Amino acid sequence: MSRTVVSSARKTVIIGFDQPFCIIGERINPTGRKKLAAEMAAGDFSTVERDALAQVEAGALMLDVNAGIPLADEPAILAETIKLVQSLTDVPLSIDSSIVAALEAGLSVYQGKALVNSVTGEEERLEAVLPLVAKHGAAVVAISNDETGISEDPDVRFAVAKKIVERAQDYGIAKEDVVVDPLVMPIGAMGTAGRQVFALVRRLREELGVNTTCGASNISFGVPNRHDLNAAFLAMAAGAGMTSAIMNPLHPQEMVGVMAADVLNGVDTNCGRWIRKFREPTAGDTESGGREGRGERRRRRAAG
Repeated sequence: MSRTVVSSARKTVIIGFDQPFCIIGERINPTGRKKLAAEMAAGDFSTVERDALAQVEAGALMLDVNAGIPLADEPAILAETIKLVQSLTDVPLSIDSSIVAALEAGLSVYQGKALVNSVTGEEERLEAVLPLVAKHGAAVVAISNDETGISEDPDVRFAVAKKIVERAQDYGIAKEDVVVDPLVMPIGAMGTAGRQVFALVRRLREELGVNTTCGASNISFGVPNRHDLNAAFLAMAAGAGMTSAIMNPLHPQEMVGVMAADVLNGVDTNCGRWIRKFREPTAGDTESGGREGRGERRRRRAAG
């Protein structure tokens, strides 16, 4: 049973087939967010702070941190953002960049065992990123594309993933520390995208024994009612064996999809999290809440 262990200085998270689905919060990313990009470039991290805390409160077990801002000093901004987020919360981080110097800057200040996002099957990328991952004892997201681009053939994407896993082992990186992103295509553009990714995830679990992740919102790009579709996708992907996703935990529908998958996959013991979240309050709860509420109001009046 493959277990990918990541950590901060104070907290460990395990991504695995026998673990609750790992929610990796996606919000600390300036791509497509002009206001956030301008703030981060100017050294203003107030939105980053709010997004970090809100995502953890909503249920994120990890946070993805990206500082990809055109014409900005991405390595310096990424390192500063990582230090700030680690001072605010104890969840582990995914260090997200396409620039190797930025990954290195982020890893150099990170406290714990990070998840590096990401490496592809391109030779140049493998030779640049995998030694860095090995040097820092990190885990890595392996994206199933290479020099030929993103194939629409799931067998080709599986072969690329297998190649990355094998090359990682050449650098001393165990397959448990490789989390494969099989690449989720928009269902509006490719009607077989759902079936393809579910089949790929099953193969990656059964044949390679690796954990998997994805950018969950990709599936619904370009179609209406995205959050409900994302929720159904997440539950079905988890049923196929997917063990994590980079997603927005602030959308309740998608969180319910993940929680339901945990129940149905038997990793929410005795349905405990589900029941605590959704059970109807008892008369005792109501009375207790009423007493506590009245007491709190009296304390506020006294303080005023």
